[in-house]
Amino acid sequence: MEWMLLPLKRYADFTGRSSRREFWMFAALHALVALLFYVPLSGIFFRGMAGVLPATLGVIVPLLGLYVAVMFVPGLAVQVRRFHDLGRPGWMVLIGFVPVVGVFAILYFMCLPGTSGPNRYGADPVAEDVAIRP
Repeated sequence: MEWMLLPLKRYADFTGRSSRREFWMFAALHALVALLFYVPLSGIFFRGMAGVLPATLGVIVPLLGLYVAVMFVPGLAVQVRRFHDLGRPGWMVLIGFVPVVGVFAILYFMCLPGTSGPNRYGADPVAEDVAIRP
């Protein structure tokens, strides 16, 4: 759980590096929350509960919008730090705006191991984690 919440502690920190574990645990948190929003919405749309639809959408959709708005900056920050871990500039997150291809390019980069040892963006986050936890 610590790894899922670490990017929230570093909310708008676009400096330094983030490990693959930090990025993917944060992505797992997003997947769990998305599932929590998806289940009620899918039940409404697939079962056709017409009377419940406006009331439920009036609650779930604004909550989903609020969640996306609040998580945009920490998600962007952890992605920039992940690029820094690869030794690449944070501006590479803009690749994600290229339709279709950008998503796969970002996915590829996020799966790569970071550079070993310190680089121009800071110390190796994996080495720091090993030093902290015996």
